[in-house]
Amino acid sequence: MSTITAILEPHADGTLHLPLPANLRRGRVRVVASLTVDDDSTAMTSKETPLQALKELRKLGGLRHAIPDPVAWQKEQRQERELPGRD
Repeated sequence: MSTITAILEPHADGTLHLPLPANLRRGRVRVVASLTVDDDSTAMTSKETPLQALKELRKLGGLRHAIPDPVAWQKEQRQERELPGRD
């Protein structure tokens, strides 16, 4: 019997995938699982950080001070040019 301790991140569909050592990849494997919340806060913050950053940006008034004219900014970023066959 082998004991494996692993901290797994759930996939979007809610499943967990456990990589097995080479010696357990043949035949059937009995798995006994104990599900607990990991105390390491870095696992959750990596997924929450972008959303939290956008919420904070909204509270600060967005990017109005950095991009006063979004249309002009977008044209500059895209370096718009005339497309062939269009007037």
